[in-house]
Amino acid sequence: MAPAAQFELAQPPNDVVSALVFAPGSSSRLLVSSWDKNVYLYDTQSPSEGDGQQGSLIRTIEHRAPVLDVCFGANDNQAFSAGMDRQVLRLDLASGKQTVLSKHSAPVRRVVYCRQHHLVISASWDSTLHIHNPVDPTIAPLEISLPGKPHALAASPSKLIVAMTSRLVHIYDLASLASGLCSQTVPAPWQQRESSLKFLTRAVAAMPSDAGYATSSIEGRVAVEFFDASAESQARKYAFKCHRQSQPSPDGAPTDVVYPVNALAFHPAYGTFASGGGDATVALWDADAKRRMKVYQKFPDSVAALAFSADGRYLAIGVCPGFETGMEDYTAEGRTKILVRELGENEALPKGKAK
Repeated sequence: MAPAAQFELAQPPNDVVSALVFAPGSSSRLLVSSWDKNVYLYDTQSPSEGDGQQGSLIRTIEHRAPVLDVCFGANDNQAFSAGMDRQVLRLDLASGKQTVLSKHSAPVRRVVYCRQHHLVISASWDSTLHIHNPVDPTIAPLEISLPGKPHALAASPSKLIVAMTSRLVHIYDLASLASGLCSQTVPAPWQQRESSLKFLTRAVAAMPSDAGYATSSIEGRVAVEFFDASAESQARKYAFKCHRQSQPSPDGAPTDVVYPVNALAFHPAYGTFASGGGDATVALWDADAKRRMKVYQKFPDSVAALAFSADGRYLAIGVCPGFETGMEDYTAEGRTKILVRELGENEALPKGKAK
């Protein structure tokens, strides 16, 4: 029986979803990290006995503290995690074995694997980046000091984007980071920018085309920017409002309720991207045409994380209560859901473009 267009995974995490990512070589292998101190590996396509649910939990890897990020490595059995225990870990998904790559002096917010240069890069609230060579553990990680606390991190084929407090954005050339790691010399940022968004950056996603990136903020906005520093290219950048809901105010006039945009993900082939917010919705955007293509049905709770599969067929959505209504009596247990949507043939394809 063919799977439904959208289904819920069986055995979801017990707390907030911090990140989710599909395997590079399989559209059915999904990693999820959570504040419940675990990393979960799922087979999203195996049948489940749960009512209306699908998929099976292959393995749970327990950590010492909440896990803030996870990514796949060079293959479908290698992963890297980062979290509140201040460590960057290599995970063997076949055996469950954990190996420490490096230790920061504060929680590690993000970790990315750069396939083209075989680098693992972590960003910590101690205001440093660690650049690791996962192939040769005898090479000490290269530490790069940052001018602010990093909150979001993404890698394109040739660039690393680091979004920090005070609207700071540093862009590094990955080839320079790789050579800097070999020589143990810290390269200067390729570019230093100020974010187009006035409030704290919540997420950043790199364009698969290597042309630029998108950032989102806590104030219901998304910005699309380009690496090329020429005036012509910079004139193409733009920002827009999203993930807002109009509600009547006490005097009866409509007012905008603004939600954080928690997650961004680019489709691997089409250049379109998805955004997820505290308003419990996911929207699909055409970055080139500057238009919204689709808004999916509202979910039960805030959208915390998004990921497209490497073949672009599936979109994974992490749904759990956010902190939009405060932290008093907060619990995500029993309300956290991982949903997987199978996209229609042209669902993420920009209008008027051929496949």
